[in-house]
Amino acid sequence: MKVRFLGCGDAFGSGGRFQTCIHLEAGAGQLLLDCGASSLIAMRRFGVDPQAIDAVILSHLHGDHFGGVPFLILDGQFKRRTRPLLVAGPPGVEQRVREAMEVFFPGSTRVERRFETRFVELADRAAVAVGPVSVTGFEVSHASGAPPFALRVAGEGRVVAYSGDTEWTESLIDAARGADLFIAEALFYDKRVKYHLDLATLLQHRSRLECRRLVLTHMGEDMLARLDGLGVEAAEDGKQLLV
Repeated sequence: MKVRFLGCGDAFGSGGRFQTCIHLEAGAGQLLLDCGASSLIAMRRFGVDPQAIDAVILSHLHGDHFGGVPFLILDGQFKRRTRPLLVAGPPGVEQRVREAMEVFFPGSTRVERRFETRFVELADRAAVAVGPVSVTGFEVSHASGAPPFALRVAGEGRVVAYSGDTEWTESLIDAARGADLFIAEALFYDKRVKYHLDLATLLQHRSRLECRRLVLTHMGEDMLARLDGLGVEAAEDGKQLLV
């Protein structure tokens, strides 16, 4: 499985980074874990064809994690896309995407498109088949108007887990257990803020996660200022990994 960070920034573009968007290639399938508002720009910056994306899996419904979906859909419409697109996410995902489309581009949801856009709602610890992979959500703690999830993607004999945005919760242990790669939010270094992870807390529980590789993402300014001395692998926009 190939992993590329198209965007690993926080909501406010700290360090000039794109908002969250993680590209996975598994077999012939291509999917995104989250699709922040800047994701279409990031895809073009790093040579990923938006028309080749089969599915978008959303951890939660904040704009820096799902705000790029309306642009992805409309780009497909204008480029005469025919490939179906699946969007999976928390309960209410279809309504939130449609509402966002109408705010950004009034009338856009009523235009007939050449490709099917299918929405699937995730449920806690229930696996969903998405092309060549299986996706399981683990409910976490992050106020976003709908249940948020850490995500666990299994395919080709490999497992990639992703925390989404959350404060520390025991469900992260189950999401990350045995994963070949765990991508974890570390918004702050040691400052504890409700609904978000800091590196100190993450490292306190590192051995319990039982993942083979840990990569930090969604880092704020105080984390970015310390990158050289972290001693933990950190994501960068455009970084590629083979899992």
